[in-house]
Amino acid sequence: MKALTQLKAGWQSLPEQTIRRLQGRQLHDWLKHTVLPFSAHYREVFREHGLTADDFHTVEDLQRLPFTSKMDLIATPEAPGNYKDFILVPDPKALARRPGNIFNAFLNGRETVQRELQHEFRPIFMTSTTGRSAEPVPFVYTGHDLDLLATTGRRLFEICGARIEYKLLNLFPYAPHLAFWQTHYGATEFGVFMLSTGGGKVMGTEGNLRMLRKIQPDVLIGMPTFVYHMLHEAVQEGVRCPNLKRIVLGGEKVPDGMRRKLALLAAEMEAADIEIVSTYGFTEAKCAWAECPCAVDEATTGFHLYPDAGIIEIIDPTTGQVVPNGKPGEIVYTPLDARGSVVLRYRTGDYIDGGLTYETCPYCERRLPRLVGRISRRSEIREMHLDKLKGTLVDFNELEHVLDDAPGIGAWQLELRKQHDDPLELDEVILHVHALDEVSEATMTRNLNHRFAARTEFRPNRIEFHDAATMRALQGVGTQLKEQKVVDHRPQTGGKPAMATSAETSHNDTPTTNRNHQSEIEVAS
Repeated sequence: MKALTQLKAGWQSLPEQTIRRLQGRQLHDWLKHTVLPFSAHYREVFREHGLTADDFHTVEDLQRLPFTSKMDLIATPEAPGNYKDFILVPDPKALARRPGNIFNAFLNGRETVQRELQHEFRPIFMTSTTGRSAEPVPFVYTGHDLDLLATTGRRLFEICGARIEYKLLNLFPYAPHLAFWQTHYGATEFGVFMLSTGGGKVMGTEGNLRMLRKIQPDVLIGMPTFVYHMLHEAVQEGVRCPNLKRIVLGGEKVPDGMRRKLALLAAEMEAADIEIVSTYGFTEAKCAWAECPCAVDEATTGFHLYPDAGIIEIIDPTTGQVVPNGKPGEIVYTPLDARGSVVLRYRTGDYIDGGLTYETCPYCERRLPRLVGRISRRSEIREMHLDKLKGTLVDFNELEHVLDDAPGIGAWQLELRKQHDDPLELDEVILHVHALDEVSEATMTRNLNHRFAARTEFRPNRIEFHDAATMRALQGVGTQLKEQKVVDHRPQTGGKPAMATSAETSHNDTPTTNRNHQSEIEVAS
């Protein structure tokens, strides 16, 4: 795979202008020889806009294309198989005219060419979105895509500072979702020992603790909420893990408060100088990116991208215009070497407050482009009325930081209900917490209400305290694919509740159906 060898040959030390020039050349070739001949959806898009592959020679030329969103992919009654139009279906006649295939057949025989084309284009693997906010959307991989998944996985391991002698414990749920399989293929390609437990659903907390004792890993990999619960239980049971050096997290946001809590738990297990590493990825990209390892009290570096595998644009989410480097905006992704399911200019719905930078990383000194700052879901901002006359905007992403950074709190969950379970009544917000310190409930309640009022201009209707076991049950630890940190239990006249979410960003691979949706919540006083 030409694109994958280029980065190894030196992309990570190239200046921005050179990277973008090479990306433009690669974009043109990929569109001309792979996407437009074989993608039903994008052939029609290009035809409607009067475009051809020859209109695309630079990264800036991408702005000629309309965006693709989750709404284009999800099934509808009129088009239950929308996602299939995004799968590349090769035309045998077009493949037969490829000069490289003709020459290869002459040298090595037709059977060799057929095997290679099967590897390149035949779907053999699938992941999907988690389907919290809409029906799950399948994304298919070919052998070519799995090679790419393994290579980007190896790069992720390199950026995370993995070493061949390390032992890794993979706690991601065993499921058809990107996080588990990126980790699996990355470890295989890197050549490091790794045991995958399948998370809480497969072995349960006790089974995972048993493997922690037995393996004594150097690195833990998993979702923040589950890793937190497992380490909390490990501390309670007196498990020692002095070899532990690094915790790599994906699938959810990783607020500073969560980093500190994990580091404190690891220290109680006799792990010294622990490093917490966050990753970011989503189903539609078919890969994930990582930060450099750093101490808990140090500033994070941002997510190191693979410029030969895809193009990241940062846009103003309102106007759709690309913003300059270093400016905040929504993340838009276009692959450069994908087969199987392919999306162009995919709007993730993820908002990054530090934007895109090509500056040299201060930790590893790579010159790879990086996504810098906090990432949050635009769709997690919901309008919450504090009375019937005057409302305020409450950002659920900010709430997560408020709660994770609160001293003395372990796990938590925000629950939305209706007064008296009446669909026509006002809404209630209930905060469920597991308190860590020996602080009275009255003091903790007063402190939390103060934090809410200072940061969000509203307070929960009540705060309920639980032990660790009850909190795990509420969040669905070990039973849900992603632990639920924000749940909507309001009865609806139409049937289903309005929202059920883990409040995750697309560290997840869970894009939200309507990127700009704001739901009105009249909060009872």
